[in-house]
Amino acid sequence: MRFASTIRAGLIAFAAMAGLVATSPARADQGYIEFSVLKAGWVIGGSGGNGVLHFHGRTYPISIGGISGGIVFGASETRFRGQVYGIRSPCDVQGGYAAGGAGAAVGVGAQGIVLRNEKGAELHLLGRQVGLQVNADLSGFALRVGGCR
Repeated sequence: MRFASTIRAGLIAFAAMAGLVATSPARADQGYIEFSVLKAGWVIGGSGGNGVLHFHGRTYPISIGGISGGIVFGASETRFRGQVYGIRSPCDVQGGYAAGGAGAAVGVGAQGIVLRNEKGAELHLLGRQVGLQVNADLSGFALRVGGCR
């Protein structure tokens, strides 16, 4: 009798775990994103830009705006490209992102970053930076996808 209840409990636990594995993360998809960001500042900085998100054969316009604070001096433009993971629709990419970083660009430089928003969208980005900028700051930006609310 005790052996049967142990097997029953094990089967229930297995079914529950299988249900968790088969839920939302398994149905999450990925896309490709590319955008340019202009960043400028003196102690407090601002950034803005635009680009596109490619998802399921369609292209969606995106816009970006943000602020940064810390040690910020100069101006630069960075062109980012990369993958977006953990999304079910293009609207999942929309939201707020935050990052801390330090660096310098004199002429041309490279940048790589991984960001995550509150909806679970994860951006894996590589960028080419052009300009004159020194920074050690915390920054945040909002990414907006055309057609999403």
